[in-house]
Amino acid sequence: MVDLEIYIRGLTESGLKVWLAQELDQIELESIGVKGVLKGKGRLQGVPVRISVYPEAFSKHFSSVVLEGEVLPWDTDIECARSAWGAMAVEVRCSPGDWKEGDPVEEEKWWRIDERGEQKVVWN
Repeated sequence: MVDLEIYIRGLTESGLKVWLAQELDQIELESIGVKGVLKGKGRLQGVPVRISVYPEAFSKHFSSVVLEGEVLPWDTDIECARSAWGAMAVEVRCSPGDWKEGDPVEEEKWWRIDERGEQKVVWN
């Protein structure tokens, strides 16, 4: 199972749906009534994809978007982030993939994609 997670600044439900509709064969999203959390599913090549969206997941400005499935349009978080940036033109961040549980947070670098390009940055 592939599990990708990206963080999107100022995410709107309509922007999310437009982006995912470009990448998946079908999508269904609904609010589960908990602080704006969205849950849903999609399909890609007939294979189910789970979609979870958590607003204010990392500061009040970023929403976490988690996609899980046996088949996804991307292999890595950064590929997924690039796709989201290309569709919505809002800042997207993701883990560089080399962070491990227990590593010091103050040294943690994230990929940031925005109008300045792609850079590894400290989240703050």
